[in-house]
Amino acid sequence: MKFLLLLTSLICLQAKGQSTIQQAKRLFESQDFEGSRKLLLPIEDDDRNYAEAQYYLGRIAYAKKEYNDAAEYFEEATETNDKVADYFLWLGNTYGTIAGDANPLRQGILAPKMKSAWEHAIALDSKNIDARASLIQYYLQAPGIMGGSVEKAKEMAAQILKLKPAEGHRQMGNIYLHEKKNIDAEKEFILMARSDGLYVVALANFYTSQNQYDKAFQLFEEAIQKSTNDFLAIYQYGRTSALSGQRLEKGEEYLKKYLTYTPQKNEPSHAGANMRLGQIYEKRGNKKEAKRLFELALKADANLKEAKEGLERVSK
Repeated sequence: MKFLLLLTSLICLQAKGQSTIQQAKRLFESQDFEGSRKLLLPIEDDDRNYAEAQYYLGRIAYAKKEYNDAAEYFEEATETNDKVADYFLWLGNTYGTIAGDANPLRQGILAPKMKSAWEHAIALDSKNIDARASLIQYYLQAPGIMGGSVEKAKEMAAQILKLKPAEGHRQMGNIYLHEKKNIDAEKEFILMARSDGLYVVALANFYTSQNQYDKAFQLFEEAIQKSTNDFLAIYQYGRTSALSGQRLEKGEEYLKKYLTYTPQKNEPSHAGANMRLGQIYEKRGNKKEAKRLFELALKADANLKEAKEGLERVSK
């Protein structure tokens, strides 16, 4: 009888642990980071969900831009369970983010660690595109003595091409841009859009970056005509309007529409939309409204450099 009671207790405890981690994951996905964190912190290292808890604590810290804390959580996750590719992917990404603002000495320490983490992610998951994309950036930015190589970047893009053609062409196009081979880059981006219609906005953004605004606007308009709720195209139309100073009335209309939409994961934020809208008002000579929008953008995201610069201009 005592054995059955003990077994029942253990099963209940296990179920409780599972429900806790699942609830924490749901809260994380809904961006209730504090609620998720409160559930994850009490999970101790003898719990079978400990590694996963550390991973999500790392994701929360990363989302809050607490990158050193995030690295510690991801390190703990990978040390506890070295069989999960995503743990290593995010560890490498976090090292890379930290290195971006670090001094040369720390960058030299972090570089091999981030490279190793991404390689480990690929070894665990041969179809991992994100880790390969991160390695491409590493190869393009690292000096040769630390493994940087355009040819290695192209080899990695070729691997992605086999897994997902559109993304492979996008990565190859970015490599050509790095080499300042813009004609070759354009060819890759066109192939990208032909491979997957969802990448048409990325082609349009390329034209925006090349100041070929008419081509960009045309592609955005075609995407919006196909789907009036293509909010990525709607935002990017407004962004292109703000950058180019062209089609300001339509750009304003689209950015206001985007602000009625709740951005999903990895989509442009409302802070960014308010900043672009502020740039449009600035170009139209309405400094008062531009100032309000820049301040609103910075209140939501204090790191928006262009919003800071815009606020300085309209405050003179």
